[in-house]
Amino acid sequence: MGEVLRGVKPGDWLLAGALTALGVTLMIFNVVTPDAYVAGEIAAGAMAHTVDSHSPWMVPVFAAATAAVLWWRRGALAAALVSLGILVVHVLVFGWVTRCGVGLPLAFTYAFLGALRFGRTKAWICLGVAVAITAVVLIEDSSAGPSALPLASPVVLIVFGVGRAARHRARLNEQLRARDEELRRLRDDRAALMVADDRARLSRQLDGLLQDRLDELTRAAESADGLAPAQARALLEAIESGSRQTMDDMREIVGLLRGGEVALAPAPTVAHLDALLARRSSRSSLTVSGDPRTLPATVELSAYRIVEYLVKALDEQPIQVDVRFGDDALEIRVQGSAVRGSEARAAVARVRERVKLHAGSVEVKLTRGSARVVAQLPVLG
Repeated sequence: MGEVLRGVKPGDWLLAGALTALGVTLMIFNVVTPDAYVAGEIAAGAMAHTVDSHSPWMVPVFAAATAAVLWWRRGALAAALVSLGILVVHVLVFGWVTRCGVGLPLAFTYAFLGALRFGRTKAWICLGVAVAITAVVLIEDSSAGPSALPLASPVVLIVFGVGRAARHRARLNEQLRARDEELRRLRDDRAALMVADDRARLSRQLDGLLQDRLDELTRAAESADGLAPAQARALLEAIESGSRQTMDDMREIVGLLRGGEVALAPAPTVAHLDALLARRSSRSSLTVSGDPRTLPATVELSAYRIVEYLVKALDEQPIQVDVRFGDDALEIRVQGSAVRGSEARAAVARVRERVKLHAGSVEVKLTRGSARVVAQLPVLG
């Protein structure tokens, strides 16, 4: 049974079920309608011919013709030919009965599905079968009669044309999706190449920076011989300051190499957090305390990135960000709603990497529906 219904989708059940239900209702009408009522309708011009048969067997036979639509995805042309064959048998066995109420929609359905499913040749063949179904349905139809064929045939052609237009549109959409995917892939490849080039440049910059700074510190240390204690102390303080600056520059470049944050624009700082929160949510707030001042570029960048990672993972509910400038550390507190726990955990992992670059610390509290993160970045000097 599973193999028989393979490829049948819910929409197919709905289509075949609707046609079959209408067909069964129509055939039952033929079975139970008295001849006197039909004669009266003919006299009034509402029917074209008397009903030849009241056999209940016309109900399942006609139902078989409409039920064949269920398998149109496996072969719309084959299903149309099956329905045509069953309708021919129905006409030969039961003669003049009313079939147009369901037979014509069945023909229109096959015309549309064939136009939608097949290329030009098979689609035209399917159209021919749909026209044949229309003719078979009307040739001995008690209600409409053969005179309705010139009116029904153009409708079949119109429905066929709608199906061809829908197929053409669907193919265009597929081509557009394929091209969009190709452009996206090319854009990603180009971006990857640009990042690789920038990382290579930064690696060379790091090597040159280290060499130059080490040379400077070596020369400074060598010049300390014979200096007075006060001069030597000043020189050592300068060496210490230069060493810390070298470490800051190294951390920034290594962070770029690890995180891929290569950009031509100036690196964002704590001063840009207001704009970041404004873009995210109008109900978010930023509180700054302590002694606000300019910090090393790597600390400023990491502070911005930490807040950015977290606010992107939090829901667009009120987000509270507190930044405190301490004497020896910058403290960042972020609190908000975190319904998407997986995104919040991924953001926390990135925050930990940032904090680790500065030998700082981070405290995380994730509960159902909320998140609270406190990160501390040491400030050297």
